[in-house]
Amino acid sequence: MTAIAPALEDTASGIDLGAHADGHHDTQSKVTLGFWIYLMSDCIIFACLFATFSVLRHATAGGPDGREIFDLPYVAVETGCLLVSSFTYGLAMLAMNRDDRSWTMGWLVVTMLLGMTFVGMEIHEFAGLVAKGFGPDRSGFLSAFFTLVGTHGLHVTAGIIWMMVMMGHLMRRGLTEANRTRLMCLSLFWHFLDVIWIGVFTVVYLMGVAH
Repeated sequence: MTAIAPALEDTASGIDLGAHADGHHDTQSKVTLGFWIYLMSDCIIFACLFATFSVLRHATAGGPDGREIFDLPYVAVETGCLLVSSFTYGLAMLAMNRDDRSWTMGWLVVTMLLGMTFVGMEIHEFAGLVAKGFGPDRSGFLSAFFTLVGTHGLHVTAGIIWMMVMMGHLMRRGLTEANRTRLMCLSLFWHFLDVIWIGVFTVVYLMGVAH
């Protein structure tokens, strides 16, 4: 009996640990699924904004169109910053999978700086247009432009703030399972913004200059 009791205790402990691991995995899966649902709702928002812009593209009300106001080389540099930031975030995730907190933090900092550069360039572009009298109140085209591009910029800003918060969590608690899940959700969000921006760059800027 004395030999059986420890064996039973070890078995019970193993069952408890297995149940805990399964429960934790279920929680992670639910969080990730919930975030995917959020991204789908964001897709609907951006689809509506793209549709609105397409309808109002030629509603210039005698004002400038895309060929007159868009600086394509400038926007190409802006686009490059965001695309490279997606790559550096991928490097951060690889470092996370290696349990390397230092490199994870380092690549997050690089990603954040690239994101801030992108937002700064966008604000500079908006300020320049407003200074020339080409603000969102000038025409339907400009209203749709500022709304679509500005909404994306707000999302990038939210992603940068989220990144700062995650760096604070990593400094305090390290690469815990909860922080790994959060970093994965942020990764989905950041790459999603890259995909949306490729659409913006193509539909708004490239097609705007071509027409």
